[in-house]
Amino acid sequence: MTATLAGPTRDDRAAVDKAISLLVALGNETGGSGVSELARRAQMSKSTAHRVLGMLERNGVVERVGTDYRLGERLHHLGRAVYAPESDHVRDVLLPHLADLYESSRETVHLAVLHGTHVVYLAKLYGHRTAPVPTRIGGRRPAHATAVGKVLLAYDASAAEQALSDPLPRFTDRTVAGPEELLAELATIRRTGVAFDDEEYQPGLSCVAAPVLARGGRAVAALSVAGRRGQIDTRRMSAHVRRVAAAASQTWSAWEWQATRASR
Repeated sequence: MTATLAGPTRDDRAAVDKAISLLVALGNETGGSGVSELARRAQMSKSTAHRVLGMLERNGVVERVGTDYRLGERLHHLGRAVYAPESDHVRDVLLPHLADLYESSRETVHLAVLHGTHVVYLAKLYGHRTAPVPTRIGGRRPAHATAVGKVLLAYDASAAEQALSDPLPRFTDRTVAGPEELLAELATIRRTGVAFDDEEYQPGLSCVAAPVLARGGRAVAALSVAGRRGQIDTRRMSAHVRRVAAAASQTWSAWEWQATRASR
């Protein structure tokens, strides 16, 4: 009896391991990947990858676009359970300000929050010009390599300490990957109220971000403008991003005050 029960258990664990390996491989993609590439990354045969992807697709955690696969909508909904509880409120309250930022810039704009040492993108509006902006709603990026991430780390000492306690991955030759360099930049961000990303995560991409602050100076989110390096002047745009973020901060503080009164 023991041997009979042990067999299926081992098989189930193997299937779960394979499924997770494929999801991890897909998690690094902003668009999609084919079966052969995913099988290579997950270190399994193409036939096995195809079978497991079919199972994941039937359950809604993976979706197929042509011959490629990408993470499915159901997985994004499940993932929201591990985000900050106020993320839905942040998106709903601040989305009008993201629209304002888009209207004034006509570039790709983001609304993001901090989750551990990563940023999670809650909203994104695409600009008119083609730009290498490999982000998507629900996607995550290491905070130290993005403008929105650095500006959020600058206003969260515990998150910054956590990020600095681990090696900082380098994504391009411009990534801030030294602890002392990052600490110095976070101090500059607190002084100026704005952060820049000049090809630090993606070659050809520039970005400027500012924090949305609650009462007491806590950063609840960040707004950013991103575009192709050479087409977007992030330094010139920084003052405007700060102004929109300041207006968003006032809106958030007012909403928070009303929510506090209503809960009494």
